[in-house]
Amino acid sequence: MYEAAFRSIDDTLWKDADCSSELDYIEQTSWVLFLKYLDDFESDKETAALLNGESYTRIIDGEYRWSIWAAPKKPDGSVDYNAALTGDDLKDVGGDEDRI
Repeated sequence: MYEAAFRSIDDTLWKDADCSSELDYIEQTSWVLFLKYLDDFESDKETAALLNGESYTRIIDGEYRWSIWAAPKKPDGSVDYNAALTGDDLKDVGGDEDRI
């Protein structure tokens, strides 16, 4: 299931970015997968805390959450592809590079 999705992503990056090997973009791919994992992990922690009557503070919150910038939802629960940040939109996320 995931193999086909990763192969499609790999093919797209290979062709669109004119990369010579997977090493040219593996860092970015790993970072994106980590952000998705972290958002899912924190959602689980937040739900568990809520069920136990506790509070949970996310590590990454607000506009930087995966579910906000990468997979925003429409009122019907489907992904709003028009609101998702992609390509050049992502270059501006985080603001000034000197802060890093």
